[in-house]
Amino acid sequence: MLETTPRDESAWERFEALYRSRPAILAPMEDVSDAVFRRVCRTVGADVCFTEFVNCEGLLRGAETARRKLTLSAIDQPTAVQIYGSNPARLAEAAQVAAEAGAAFVDINCGCWVPKVAGAGAGAAWLRDPSAMVAMAEMVVRAISLPVTVKTRIGYGPESHMPIVDLAQRLEGVGVAALTVHCRTAEMGHTGKADWVWAQRAQEKVRFAVMVNGDVCSGEDAARALERTGCAGVMIGRRAIEHPWVFREVRARLDRGETLALPTLEERFALCHLHLAWAVEALGEREGLRVARRHLGGYLSGVQGAARLRKALHQARAMDEVYALLDRVQRGEYIA
Repeated sequence: MLETTPRDESAWERFEALYRSRPAILAPMEDVSDAVFRRVCRTVGADVCFTEFVNCEGLLRGAETARRKLTLSAIDQPTAVQIYGSNPARLAEAAQVAAEAGAAFVDINCGCWVPKVAGAGAGAAWLRDPSAMVAMAEMVVRAISLPVTVKTRIGYGPESHMPIVDLAQRLEGVGVAALTVHCRTAEMGHTGKADWVWAQRAQEKVRFAVMVNGDVCSGEDAARALERTGCAGVMIGRRAIEHPWVFREVRARLDRGETLALPTLEERFALCHLHLAWAVEALGEREGLRVARRHLGGYLSGVQGAARLRKALHQARAMDEVYALLDRVQRGEYIA
């Protein structure tokens, strides 16, 4: 019989209050949901953010990349640390490290479909053996005092009956605190339409909170997803990369029934400057510029000259050059 670590009651109370609030959550995305982007998303309404994927093996051997992903500042809260791996005992050990690092809670990645993750037995590969996934989740739950959540997909391949409904019940039974369902199969990747009905079927069978993920791109999408599924909240990934304002749109729609206007040009340029400043502060000029500029073209989507600006931004090598480019576009000047 596995020993169970006593619960951190204050952490559980905060978690339960958060998940009762119909949260809008920033999804874990590799090379995207870093500390700077989490800070950006919080300024525009994200209720909770997830880290990038943290490889449990890299974390336990002290790899610099894994340790960096686990560095959480006082203002970077609430943040869930998402871990992945193929070995249950190592995942449980990594969860302990994540808890000690200040995670609000720990999430287990059981949904990543990319070959280098799933091909190694981690991420969505757990869906090939639901019983093994449940046993692994129980081991992680027992290892730490914080809430443990799971993010997964509705199934691995084109099964006639997806395992997610039964799996949700079994995960709840071993103490998992909440579940996020990306409503595609692992084999679909990002293709095809997310089928929210599977999140509905899961939520109908469990008492814990189910978050719906997939094709939530606006406040209206979020409201429709929650109405259709009865789920407790939404998780947003790819839409946030280019349009982090989606979080404030979701909050306005869910809290007040309002549909917000798109951000103004001034807001778009202001967020570009803010993201750049925070990235340089955190990473230094060279690395901060490299990381931040992948977002800037999306922030300026629809602005006249945005396509030329994106190309010019990728060629820029210094912050002064980037600021000059932004200022020229804001003044309406042509960029060759």
